[in-house]
Amino acid sequence: MALIPATILTGFLGSGKTTLLKRILSEAHGQKIAVIENEFGEENIDNDILVTESKEQIVQMSNGCICCTIREDLREALQLLAAKKRKGLLDFDRVVIETTGLADPGPVAQTFFMDDEIAESYLLDSILTLVDAKHAPQQLNDRQEARRQVGFADQIFISKSDLVAEEETEALIHRLKHMNPRAPQQKVHFGDVPIKDVFDLRGFNLNAKLDIDPDFLKEEEAHDHDHDHAHGEHCDHPSHAHEGHGHHHHHDDDVKSFVYRSDRAFDPARLEDFLGAIVNIYGPRMLRYKGVLHMQGTERKVIFQGVHQLMGSDLGPAWGTDEKRTSRMVFIGIDLPREILEQGLDQCLV
Repeated sequence: MALIPATILTGFLGSGKTTLLKRILSEAHGQKIAVIENEFGEENIDNDILVTESKEQIVQMSNGCICCTIREDLREALQLLAAKKRKGLLDFDRVVIETTGLADPGPVAQTFFMDDEIAESYLLDSILTLVDAKHAPQQLNDRQEARRQVGFADQIFISKSDLVAEEETEALIHRLKHMNPRAPQQKVHFGDVPIKDVFDLRGFNLNAKLDIDPDFLKEEEAHDHDHDHAHGEHCDHPSHAHEGHGHHHHHDDDVKSFVYRSDRAFDPARLEDFLGAIVNIYGPRMLRYKGVLHMQGTERKVIFQGVHQLMGSDLGPAWGTDEKRTSRMVFIGIDLPREILEQGLDQCLV
């Protein structure tokens, strides 16, 4: 059986997850989607919107989509769906997991890598994060969960931008780019998103990302220079008295990103040891990290990425004959020690 693609949908309460989900479920795209509402035992307020009253855990919807509300382990729900699909009891093409507003997407993403049975049935496609333009500045100031959701995203959708001034939206876009430069941002109106921007983004698929996007991290070079500003001198946490003054006000968000580059090749053994040690110490604070590496001893690119303590690498396409061999890595995390990481990586170079 081919791997079932899975998408994680995250975002704070009121950001429009359910609106987006309803749109995805009702659109005539010919795909059968299983939705898992990962509510962790809370009262599920969205249930009456999405499905009719039912005592069953899994509900088949009129257009062939399925809705599954889980109160227990996500693993069990995924295993149950995969088993029913294998036996021909349920027919669906992909899974969307809607997390609670306060959820950290990290453990949800890790489920797809840590559990062999899940890894054999599913392919984690991407993490989508909805950001509510009206309330995000406050939520990002006050709630680390909101900042984490931005840090984890493969794609960011900004909702409710019609409710705020354009310069406020621009300031938000700039701030989000600072926290996570690798996630494209898109404004959405009432969940109106083309299906191609939601599915098959391959944010977690090591090789495919490069086939689609050979210039992975190119555009960050423009943003790289922002990263050394003195942030937040005038910040007054947890909330700011002077919100929305364009780009002049820098936020000292604890979720930050930085990009590392080098034209020298890495020594594979040294790099593996160093990254292993770093992940051991800082893993819980490392949200997403990803890179294209120039390694000694191979003519092919090495692609690596990780979530928290989980790290994987894979051989990518060969370097082009005229292509400059450069390693590029992006780290997104909570108060990561940039200097320690940079010095350590420098010492892994040949």
